[in-house]
Amino acid sequence: MKINLSPQRRDDQLTLEKAGDTLTINGTEYDFTNLPDGGTLPADAVDSEFVIGSVDRVNGELEFTLLLPHSANASEAARFPEPILDPADGEVELPK
Repeated sequence: MKINLSPQRRDDQLTLEKAGDTLTINGTEYDFTNLPDGGTLPADAVDSEFVIGSVDRVNGELEFTLLLPHSANASEAARFPEPILDPADGEVELPK
């Protein structure tokens, strides 16, 4: 799994949990298990304001971009985040 992050100065929060190909974004579960290899799900098909691009399965791995809200005094890691590669199941740590 590759999670790209697009930082934006906002006052809301993002929480993310992973269980296989199922993501829980701010308490809402999104199951991408049935997305076939080479398949693309447009962002508007995912009812989340935090999914800001398509969800793709490339070589068996999910790839997508999430909006990453951050505070005015956010760290450099939050303002210029690196992609999250192959996160373990459980809560996904996001830069702050």
